[in-house]
Amino acid sequence: MTTTAASSTHSHHLSPAFPGRAPWGTASKLRAWQQGAMEKYIQEQPRDFLAVATPGAGKTTFALTLASWLLHHHVVQQVTVVAPTEHLKKQWAEAAARIGIKLDPEYSAGPLGREYDGVAVTYAGVGVRPMLHRNRVEQRKTLVILDEIHHAGDSKSWGEACLEAFEPATRRLALTGTPFRSDTNPIPFVAYEEGNDGIRRSAADYTYGYGSALSDHVVRPVIFLSYSGNMRWRTKAGDEIAARLGEPMTKDAVSQAWRTALDPRGEWMPSVLRAADQRLTEVRKAIPDAGALVIASDQDSARAYAKLIREITGSKATLVLSDDTGASQRIDDFSASDDRWMVAVRMVSEGVDVPRLAVGVYATTISTPLFFAQAVGRFVRSRRRGETASVFLPTVPDLLTFANEMEVERDHVLDKPKKEGEEDPYAESEKEMEEANREQDEDTGEQDMLPFEALESDAVFDRVLYDGAEFGMQAHPGSEEEQDYLGIPGLLEPDQVEMLLQKRQARQIAHSRKKPDTEADLLELPAERRPVVTHKELMELRKQLNTLVGAYVHQSGKPHGVIHTELRRVCGGPPSAEATAGQLRQRIDKVREWATRMR
Repeated sequence: MTTTAASSTHSHHLSPAFPGRAPWGTASKLRAWQQGAMEKYIQEQPRDFLAVATPGAGKTTFALTLASWLLHHHVVQQVTVVAPTEHLKKQWAEAAARIGIKLDPEYSAGPLGREYDGVAVTYAGVGVRPMLHRNRVEQRKTLVILDEIHHAGDSKSWGEACLEAFEPATRRLALTGTPFRSDTNPIPFVAYEEGNDGIRRSAADYTYGYGSALSDHVVRPVIFLSYSGNMRWRTKAGDEIAARLGEPMTKDAVSQAWRTALDPRGEWMPSVLRAADQRLTEVRKAIPDAGALVIASDQDSARAYAKLIREITGSKATLVLSDDTGASQRIDDFSASDDRWMVAVRMVSEGVDVPRLAVGVYATTISTPLFFAQAVGRFVRSRRRGETASVFLPTVPDLLTFANEMEVERDHVLDKPKKEGEEDPYAESEKEMEEANREQDEDTGEQDMLPFEALESDAVFDRVLYDGAEFGMQAHPGSEEEQDYLGIPGLLEPDQVEMLLQKRQARQIAHSRKKPDTEADLLELPAERRPVVTHKELMELRKQLNTLVGAYVHQSGKPHGVIHTELRRVCGGPPSAEATAGQLRQRIDKVREWATRMR
């Protein structure tokens, strides 16, 4: 079918008078945000347009409706869609076909068949042959849709290739559903505006955040279930270290405790998978085809998690190991079935568009807000009112922060002034982003080079995070307290979720208050009375201690090292870099006491 034929066939979708504001759940009409974005675009007719909409809100529908309008009104003659993965490229072609736009997802070179209205390609494909795509957009008026445009910054060459390939395009529509990258490389075709603070930030032409989408019942509310536990590992130096996941510790120790938790040979992962499967059973009482997804760090772990799931459930899990054609078919098969579990690796999760996914296990050590939002985005797509999503997390400060900030809308920041000693909670290393955005989840041998060895782990139900608030108290897996939260109905309105969580917490707090805090086991303390210290607070305590020690150096005439050693001898505990918040406070009090005596 030619462009003109495609356009005329579907002209009833394309008149300037758009369908009335769609009530919730009517797929044949535009949602209110989609209509609002369309109206703004048609009024302004910009060459470049950036739409930021939360995962699951319907960016594809908006983009293809706009493409249809531009084709119908002869503003453009063809469409090029650029997607992050092979699987997403095919999904775009299928979605476009449903409204009469034929995109070739297998295009590689040469003239395009007359039956097609355009092509669907990947950023990697554009990176390999930018001039091929430039020639295409120079020959005919083209709309370029850049899906999840932050991927244009995955490597310098990809950004440059996109710029080279699509600079002559008639119209460019950039889409993203997640916070932008933390690096400071400008993203092609994105406008940046300088704020009053002198910092340039990406400027979206239309934004539809998670909070708005939740209010409109377009996405599901997410219940985060956080699990702590005791971890034990051996360092490269041969030292054995034991720590409780979630307790204040150094960044390296947090990383090693986290990796220990995710080790399939320990008890943490089997306990959490068992709990997640129980949650899935509860959700399936209301949503019979609900599915679950484990997001793993690497192939070996993914295979081991699939084996654990089979042992726990008696059923085989769908295993998606790489972004190849076989993996794409496995995702499609899982999507069309009512199977319970799928295990995917790293960024394969971004290509997973399976609306029935309702339960997730975050079993990767990637700790960027971008990846976290993409991962959670796999579970929020709503099909009918009242559906909830449940995501299981390790109790790691960064992840808890991201979970509590689900509704925060972020822009890409180009200028990032950093004060001395200040840690940016959203900073990510190039290495981590490279890992997070790999096209293929190949084995890297990384696990063999880790500077530690996981020895053992156990799991403790820690708390529930919902809508920026925390509920619940620590409990052992399988306990009545844990079951209380795993058993929350799968079909609830957002306010009903909060009401239920408050009731369960009130019941548990009343029970725990029979003992004073000094006598109670940590497991019996409710969330709001448990000591939770972030990395930032821990850093402030270290800074305060160092300042006081520095002042005492001048007062006593003793070197810094001597004072720190004396504080450790008197108060106990490891060096300051590894000390807990309680140990640091104790040393702060002690050095103050010494300074007072000398006056």
